[in-house]
Amino acid sequence: MSPALAFQNLTLGYDRHPAVHHLQTEIADGSLTAIVGPNGAGKSTLLKGVIGTLAPLEGEVSFGSLNREDIAYLPQQSDIDRSFPISVVDLVSMGLWREIGPFGQLTHRMRHRVATAISSVGLKGLEARPIGSLSGGQMQRTLFARLLLQDARLVLLDEPFTAIDARTMADLIAVIHRWNGEGRTVLAVLHDIEVVREHFPQTMMLARELVDHGPTKTVLTAENQFRARQMCEACAGPPHVCGRSAA
Repeated sequence: MSPALAFQNLTLGYDRHPAVHHLQTEIADGSLTAIVGPNGAGKSTLLKGVIGTLAPLEGEVSFGSLNREDIAYLPQQSDIDRSFPISVVDLVSMGLWREIGPFGQLTHRMRHRVATAISSVGLKGLEARPIGSLSGGQMQRTLFARLLLQDARLVLLDEPFTAIDARTMADLIAVIHRWNGEGRTVLAVLHDIEVVREHFPQTMMLARELVDHGPTKTVLTAENQFRARQMCEACAGPPHVCGRSAA
């Protein structure tokens, strides 16, 4: 079986200054994988490389039997403009964009699917609420409902549990397990190591370079975490400090 993703000598960065160096590994199809590492390790940068908003400086991302249309992406909440005048139901409906196009209208069946997605994440009754009035947890539930409608084979989540309450996190973890149980591949950037240990069987640890990738219990060792911190601290200054620059 081909992997869902393969990183082949992948280097990503900004202004030709690499943030992820020569990454060489694969994400198994149908796996549930956490991406962990210190701040500045290149975790979010890697997801941007996968969705194509950041072009490789070197190497490539290959998708096996997938393509970028098979990807659903959840950005960090801080990247979302919540002042935009849109309601919960309208934002969730955007998950059907590929089906309806820029000028299409929702059919009765589509509206039923939107209502089902909203209900499944615990937001029934809030359909008309402007997103700017939502709590952090409610906003994240809304974004997960939109992901549900995208029906993607590969789901990328960038810090999905930041600034939400414990009940919301438990509900969203249940959604992630449901996706994985359906055979979808889920790749999530996470900071809470205990959440990773409990819910994510596979882990990729980054520190601008790959530290380790494999079963979570073998990756999340004290030795690996210490090494990751050292590697990021060594590259905390200008690119020449850690000897990294793009050709």
